[in-house]
Amino acid sequence: MPAKKEYLTTPAQRALKISAGILGGYLLSSALHLALAALIPFRSEVLLTGAFSVFICWVVFMVLAFLSNSGWKIWGIYLSLSLLFALIIYFLR
Repeated sequence: MPAKKEYLTTPAQRALKISAGILGGYLLSSALHLALAALIPFRSEVLLTGAFSVFICWVVFMVLAFLSNSGWKIWGIYLSLSLLFALIIYFLR
């Protein structure tokens, strides 16, 4: 039995969600961990554990991208949060 048409997304939205999950999720998780390294005085420990926790955050951000209704909205959220973390890194250096 085929799925209802109302639950299916367009190929463009699907591509936006996939790219937001893979590229945007990695960018956001990396920016988050670099901002934590800039905020916490124990930079080396944050960067060492970041090798493992970046992957876990990346998977969470990928899942969140696919739960979103709009690919454009999730790209906007991921890019704005990455920019916020980049500004935190810039001003704390």
